[in-house]
Amino acid sequence: MGPKELISATGLSFVNYCYFQKPREPPKVPCEVEMEVDRISNLPGHIMDKILSQLSLRDAVRTSVLCSKWRYRWNTIPDLVFDNQSVSVSSQEQISIKTKIVNVVDQVLLLHAGPIHKFKLSHRDLQGVNEIDRWILYLSRGSLAELVLEIWKGHRYKLPSSVYSCGKLIHLELFNCLLKPPTTVYGFRSLKSLDLQHITMDQDVFEHLISRCPLLERLTLMNFDGFSVLDIYAPNLQFFDIGGVFDDVNFGNTFRLAIVSIGLYVNVGYDQSMTLGKTGNLIKFFTQLPSIQRLEIQSYFLKYLAVGKIPGKLPVPCMELNYLSIRINFNDLDESLAALCLLRSSPNLHELEILARPEEQTVVGRVGNIWEEDYYNCPFNQLRLVKVVGIFGVRCELDFINFLLANSPVLERMTVKPASNEIGWELLKELVRFRRASVRAEIIYLDPS
Repeated sequence: MGPKELISATGLSFVNYCYFQKPREPPKVPCEVEMEVDRISNLPGHIMDKILSQLSLRDAVRTSVLCSKWRYRWNTIPDLVFDNQSVSVSSQEQISIKTKIVNVVDQVLLLHAGPIHKFKLSHRDLQGVNEIDRWILYLSRGSLAELVLEIWKGHRYKLPSSVYSCGKLIHLELFNCLLKPPTTVYGFRSLKSLDLQHITMDQDVFEHLISRCPLLERLTLMNFDGFSVLDIYAPNLQFFDIGGVFDDVNFGNTFRLAIVSIGLYVNVGYDQSMTLGKTGNLIKFFTQLPSIQRLEIQSYFLKYLAVGKIPGKLPVPCMELNYLSIRINFNDLDESLAALCLLRSSPNLHELEILARPEEQTVVGRVGNIWEEDYYNCPFNQLRLVKVVGIFGVRCELDFINFLLANSPVLERMTVKPASNEIGWELLKELVRFRRASVRAEIIYLDPS
């Protein structure tokens, strides 16, 4: 029975195989090959560590058969990643994927001799297993700086209380998890990056979690439930990426926030009468974002911004905003006015992307040609690149394109990609007739794909 058959029959993992196979006598080789072997065995320690850091955990363990100097080198690598590449089960192996993963992680942690800075568990066939609680408890006693848990199958995995004891954690990434910490323990004092996707937590847990991570710089929040109001209090936050279903979003002390991507995934019907006499969502949203540089308004979030009073310009312009992406229904008067307000409040905009929502072609309110009224009152003196995607060639869309071309004196390129080939030539004939403020402006037409 060979090594592979032995592994298949006993269920031994690659760690077992590398550590418990019978040592072979080194073959007699020519001098040139001996010199090559010596070069491998005499590599400086930092070079060996660099090589191991570029390999998957499975391949890193396999280097233990190279020579005696490599035999135990792998068990000091600080980053442990258990994924489909590190742990795989062939059709010939008589062992479940759950058992295989548990065996591998247990053995690696048992044999590991150095500090563990990163622990990632992400296997497509992995469901929540009780052993994860034990592994996190073990890791919480060390110097763990990065934890990634991606549970791809089954119910939400409830994080054990020990995870909140990882005081040196800098990056936390969770997928398909339930966060229900003890009432006395919220937040991570050293955390700088938080990525939560397909997670569940209560409203008060979310608020306390964010506010008690004082060093937080990056926050990603996708497809969440259990809370609907996003109160973001993070004085060091610089990057914010969110997509999901929520009722409201509020920023507090986020004056360093520079990159925002936000998408509201459902077309919520807001009651306009609830906001009469109030400032409105547009002003409220940008009040705490004086340093915004890149902004992506996705799905139906522009409709949220259009609730309440829509000013001609924001009270405080977005002086640092240089990239803007907006998904818009041009047939919605309020959305168009909100977009116009934002454009007029961004004097240093360099790049603009407009994504039309083709699923909505009904007119909401009396749109008219609001763009023509501001031809000579809204110069874009820094705008160089424009991309317009998903339009149907209707009048309000063409008026918007005409508005941009007439007010962008340094425009270099405008790319237009319609939603359908049926309007191709008609749209092109309209575009070539538009007056351009920039003598260098180039219009690029892309066929729908």
